Amino acid sequence: MASIKKYDLLECCDKKTLRKLADRFELPVRGNASYAILHAALMAKRSIKITDDILPEMMVAELKEACGYMNQGLTGSKAELIKRLIPKAPAPVAKKKVEKNNATNKPQSKSLQVKKQDSSNMSVEKLTLSQLEQYLSKAAWILKGPVDASDFKVYIFPLLFFKRISDVYDEEYQVALEESDGDVEYAAMPEMHRFEIPKGCHWKDVRETTTNVGQAIEKALRGIEQVNQEYLYGIFGDAQWSNKNKLTDKLLIDLVEHFSQYTLGRNNANPDMLGNAYEYLIKHFADLTNKKAGEFYTPRSVVHLLGLILDPHEGESVYDPACGTGGMLLECVDHLKHNNEDYRTLKLFGQEKNLTSSSIARMNMFLHGIEDFNVIRGDTLRQPGFFEADGLKTFDCVIANPPFSLKDWGAENWANDPFGRNIAGVPPKGNGDMAWVQHMVKSMNSTGRMTVVLPHGALFRKGAEGKIREELLAQDILEAVIGLGPNVFYGTQLAACVLVFQQNKETKKKGKVLFIDASDQIRVGRAQNHLEPEHVQQIHDWFSGYKNVENYVKVASKKELKENDFNLNIPLYVEKIIEDNLPSVEEAMADLKQAWQASLEAEAKFKEVLERFL
Repeated sequence: MASIKKYDLLECCDKKTLRKLADRFELPVRGNASYAILHAALMAKRSIKITDDILPEMMVAELKEACGYMNQGLTGSKAELIKRLIPKAPAPVAKKKVEKNNATNKPQSKSLQVKKQDSSNMSVEKLTLSQLEQYLSKAAWILKGPVDASDFKVYIFPLLFFKRISDVYDEEYQVALEESDGDVEYAAMPEMHRFEIPKGCHWKDVRETTTNVGQAIEKALRGIEQVNQEYLYGIFGDAQWSNKNKLTDKLLIDLVEHFSQYTLGRNNANPDMLGNAYEYLIKHFADLTNKKAGEFYTPRSVVHLLGLILDPHEGESVYDPACGTGGMLLECVDHLKHNNEDYRTLKLFGQEKNLTSSSIARMNMFLHGIEDFNVIRGDTLRQPGFFEADGLKTFDCVIANPPFSLKDWGAENWANDPFGRNIAGVPPKGNGDMAWVQHMVKSMNSTGRMTVVLPHGALFRKGAEGKIREELLAQDILEAVIGLGPNVFYGTQLAACVLVFQQNKETKKKGKVLFIDASDQIRVGRAQNHLEPEHVQQIHDWFSGYKNVENYVKVASKKELKENDFNLNIPLYVEKIIEDNLPSVEEAMADLKQAWQASLEAEAKFKEVLERFL
């Protein structure tokens, strides 16, 4: 009698059992994933076996259903039911099969099937992070010349993501093929794949194209977006691939061939490694473009500091209203991983105005293996994108590095803001710093906390901003002000600061604000300064300690804040002690006489030597 197949056995399990299996094997599926997605993910995981993994997890009722499906007895203990379902040696089946390495027996269906690959593409060698980084940075060099460095990311990131999902599709297809004894129609089912790839839209289809390559790439990317609209719509951006003045067929062929050197499936590059390489590439492009990089990249050391201070935990929601390429949201994920918490329970939300950056952020999430996220494109200050029944959606954690001193930010609508964000006043028309602060404060839930990076001017500018600071201090939600060193951020040599807000401050912190002067916590570089791990740790220790430290930290009271007219400029609170090491007048005169005598002796010696040559 034939044994039950993995597909049919999983069909007998309820969603709770499938979820349990998915969690056990840490499969990249959302917390609210449907039955079909869970089923497909478990099928795609080749290492999950019937005997060792699935049967022991099944409930008695599920085992009985499976036995009934196989016309086996329904009575007995759980162990007896399992014994009846343990697979026997497979009998020959008369199904459509695909013989290994038989390129002529290709399946025909609406989805593209796996074609024969060359030896380099079929390699199962694990890639190292160094290999991936070099591989990705060399791709940028191929574009150098016709394409400006600031536009590298527009082309490289979509191609990387396209290659990844094509290779993962091939892996999933092969696994499903083996699990189903060579049933190609089963292996081609959309349920067997994380993302569906329509016929003619696979990486190998583009690789086989030699003329109008840009048009072939555009067709493939749009086709993939179209059949995966729920998750991938618009993710590849709006690059003009068919512009032959910039992207010739030869250049694109070289680029595609370069990416084809390695297979980027899960077996060769796990999500963490590929995600780290992706982050490396983002930084690499930031280094190349410097001034423009601030629009999409925040130095990772600063991001790490904000994540430590925010301290997100399991089950919480995290929101970044100016998410750029998603670095701050991913830092929160890494924070949970470092603390051995279940990062999959985090609910991530982000909004980004720039089309390219928002697309990169979404690809970044997928490449890191993150499933439960919602990153949208839009102007946060004019048209926020997340709502609940009674207004703006609120979150446990809010984190951002918004554009500094944004001029055209939408002041015309703020006085009567329909979303109720003018909780402390209307910011000046030519500077949106305090608009971002108020939007983020409004986005915190009743127990929320928040970290935001701002220019130092936001601490002391007068007028409308001064009144907003005063009102925020009256609400007693500002917990800390941290001054960072100069020239740490891309595109500006100015120093920045971090503001920390807390809806429910601890009792000992109420009516107080912690000021930290960390301006010297940097490593001075030639073109840019760097916040090193030891600096990040020191700043976090000062923040956590919440006590005065001479020259660096001051816990200021409400009275002191009022005496300074609610000006938050850090030197008003953290006074630097200047040590007087100047010599006395007598000592200075003695040193001067000694130096004068030495100079006379040197002059006499010089004249003596000179006379020998005259």
